[in-house]
Amino acid sequence: MTLIDRLCRAARRRLAPHCLRLLGAALPAISFSAAADWQSLRNLEHGGARVSALVMDLGNGGVVEQLNPEQRLTPASLTKLVVAAAALDVWPADKMFQTRLLGSGPIQGGQIGGDLHMQSLGDATLDHLSMWSLAAQLKGAGITGVAGRLVVDTAPFGALGCETKDRCDALEKSDTAYNAPLAPVSVDFGNWCVDVRPTSPGAPALVSGCGLAQSPVPVQGSIRTARNGAQPSFWVERVTTAGADTLRVGGEVPAGNGVSMYRSMSDPSLGAGMVLREILQEMGVHVAGAVTVSHAPIPAGTYTVAESEGLSLKEQLGRMLRFSNNYVADLLTLNLAAVLSPQPPAKLSDAARALGDFVARSGRRKAGPPPLFSGSGLTPENELSAYDLVDLLAAQYRNTRNFPAFYGGLVVPRQAPFVFLRNGSPAWLDRVALKTGTMDDPHSVCGIAGYLRRRDGGWMAFAAIVNGGPQQRHVPLWKAMEAMRADLDSLLARY
Repeated sequence: MTLIDRLCRAARRRLAPHCLRLLGAALPAISFSAAADWQSLRNLEHGGARVSALVMDLGNGGVVEQLNPEQRLTPASLTKLVVAAAALDVWPADKMFQTRLLGSGPIQGGQIGGDLHMQSLGDATLDHLSMWSLAAQLKGAGITGVAGRLVVDTAPFGALGCETKDRCDALEKSDTAYNAPLAPVSVDFGNWCVDVRPTSPGAPALVSGCGLAQSPVPVQGSIRTARNGAQPSFWVERVTTAGADTLRVGGEVPAGNGVSMYRSMSDPSLGAGMVLREILQEMGVHVAGAVTVSHAPIPAGTYTVAESEGLSLKEQLGRMLRFSNNYVADLLTLNLAAVLSPQPPAKLSDAARALGDFVARSGRRKAGPPPLFSGSGLTPENELSAYDLVDLLAAQYRNTRNFPAFYGGLVVPRQAPFVFLRNGSPAWLDRVALKTGTMDDPHSVCGIAGYLRRRDGGWMAFAAIVNGGPQQRHVPLWKAMEAMRADLDSLLARY
C-alpha cells in the first residue's frame, strides 16, 4: 500500500476515491558536465538509500544538478506521468469515453424481448450517478421491462485477473478502495459506494448503496447511531465467499450528517451490473434474468437504448495525477494498448509495454525501454530513472498542443490535497508543480517529478527518486521527502 493511499484511506470514508507514437519535438542533447549537487539526497545515499535525481534547465537543455541520473529505480505513482503523456499523444484532451446500454430482440409493449447489454468504451469514471442517467434514458424511451438477462460485456478485453499483491488480496477481502481489481467495465472506480445514514441515538443507522434505497449486496451487522458529537468508530469491509460479495459493518456513527465510503468489489464488472439492476428496479424497470458477465463479442443485431459520456481525458488525467487514482491509470493503460496494438492486451503487464516504448521514443538517448508493468505504479517491478522522467517532462514542455492539459494535472504544493506537501518555503509552495510517488513494500519508495519556475520566468524540469537499498530497506518517507524538498529549496533560492 502506498503512503498516498494510506493518507487517503481515512478521507475515502467520507469522499469518493479520486484515490504510441513518437513525439515530433526532439529534445536537446543533455550534457552531464555539470557538477553534481543534491546534497541532502547524497547524505541519504551515504546512509544506504538508492537515489536517482536530475534537474534540467528547459531554456538551454543544460543539466543544473544530477545524482545517478541514469539509475532506474522503482518510481511508484510517478509512472502516472508516463500514462498522462502517452494518453495525450493518442487522444485529444477533450476525448470522452462512452458507456452504452444495448438491447437485443424486439421491443413490444415496453419490454425488450432479449437481453440488455452494458458496454463500456473505456470510461474509467463511470459512477452511480451516471448509472441513474442511463436508467432514466431507458425509462424515458418507454421501456419498463427486460425479458432476458442484464449482460455486462467486457469485449474487446477478457477476464484480466490480478497482477499485484494488493489487488490479488482484494479478491477475498477489502476494507479500502484503492485496491479494486481491474475490469474493463466498472462503476465508482470498481468500488461499492456505501451510504451510512444516522438515525436517532441508540437506533441502527441505515446502510445502503449510494443513491439507492438498499444495497445491491447483503449487509451483515449493524452500525449504531451515537449522540451528536461522539467520536465515530464504525467500520465497513467487503468479504467474498463463493464469488459473492457481502458487506460487513459495525461500530458507531454520530448523529447528524450521513457518510459515504467506498470498498473495492471483488468483480467490478459483475458489481457494475448489480448496481445497474438495482437502479433499474427502483426506477420501475424489471429485469427478468440474472446479471452475468460476458467476455465474448457483443451479438449482432443489438441496438443502442441509452448512452453516457464520462469525464473528458484532461479531467481524468487531473484526477489521476492530483489524487493518484490507480484505477484511472491502469484502465487508460489498457485502452492505450488496445488502440496501439493489433490485438487487445490479455493482461495489464502486456499493455504497459506500450508505456515503456513511449518513454524510449520520447527521449534522444538509446537506453532502451524501461521495464513497466502497470500505469498506476502499484507494481514494484516498474523502473524509471530521473533521466527517463526529465526526458518525458522536457518533451511535454515543448509540445505546445498537449502541455496545457499535462501541466494542469500537476499539484502546486500550496494547493495540494495532502498536508505533507504543504510545508516548506514560499518558493516551494508556489514555484513548483509536481507529481509524487510513494510505496512501502517490498522496499520504501519516495519520488517527486515536475517543473520549477525560475524567478526570471524560465522553466526547469526535475525528478528525484529515493528507494530503500540493501543496507537500508526502508528509508522513512518523511525523511526522503524532507531531503528532496531541502535540495529543491536550495535550488530555488539560487534561481
